[in-house]
Amino acid sequence: MKHYIIGHQKPDLDSAVAAIALAKFFSLIGDQTGTPVLADPINPETEFIFQKFNQSPPPLLNAKQIKNEDRIILVDHNEIDQRLPNLNPDLISGIIDHHKANLNFNQPISIDIKPWGSTNTIIFFKFKNRDLKPDQSLARLMLSAILSDTVGLNSITTTGKDREAVTELKILAQIENVNTLTLEIFKAKSNINTLTPEQIVKNDYKIFDFPKKTFIGQLETVEQAEIIANHKTELIEAMGQLKQTEGVELIFLAITDVLKLNTKLLIIGEAEKQIAEKAFGQTVQNSLLDIGAKLSRKKEIAPPIEKAFGLIYYSNHA
Repeated sequence: MKHYIIGHQKPDLDSAVAAIALAKFFSLIGDQTGTPVLADPINPETEFIFQKFNQSPPPLLNAKQIKNEDRIILVDHNEIDQRLPNLNPDLISGIIDHHKANLNFNQPISIDIKPWGSTNTIIFFKFKNRDLKPDQSLARLMLSAILSDTVGLNSITTTGKDREAVTELKILAQIENVNTLTLEIFKAKSNINTLTPEQIVKNDYKIFDFPKKTFIGQLETVEQAEIIANHKTELIEAMGQLKQTEGVELIFLAITDVLKLNTKLLIIGEAEKQIAEKAFGQTVQNSLLDIGAKLSRKKEIAPPIEKAFGLIYYSNHA
């Protein structure tokens, strides 16, 4: 019997590191042996951090490798569409996450969901509450993951707990300048040179069960203007193809400038235009909607889009 710890599909840095951190926590408290795994290969940003600190990412897992006696702990996600494909939900024994819950299980499970900026912040406080400390190597990964998920502590999702975790992890990690590390992370996020347009759109995305199934991708970058100028047409084409292959009714790509603190939504069609304009109160121009200093997909992008479905429905039936 194995206890696998796994993040969401298309794992970001927070998801990949959370699996490792939770496995280490379990080993220190002698609770159970956790095996960190990935649902998909890591993205360039995550690869950069693991290479920078000479660490290896978890191995890939598919549902066929899981036996009926095994158990699964989900980190950094909870919704069905974000889980490992074909995962038997009856094998899920626990969830640690910082996203809105959308759950329906046949039996009770352990759930730890907190409205903090990073799953690694939640796991760090599990260490702290047991008077335990991650070692230097793990502290460096966890620090990087929190900085990534909170956009250098600038996202609206950032809490006092995230700042406290960064302050303490910085010491454990022996990182003198957090701002330098943050800039390195931002630059790694911006490295799309080796990615196809489809890979760029799918580099960091989630599919939401709104009234219409909606794909929201997000590209965090320090080169927003250059990406839009040089890649907009091919990204729109890739989004159109993904709309079909992913079986979604709407698709958006948020291109977020993490230095200028600005996000522009890439809009591919009339359905997306109607929802986006209703959600953010702005006008689409040249397939782009400037939504200002909204950095968090979880709190500032997805919720207004979800609310817009209801606003359009009621205006049409008033």
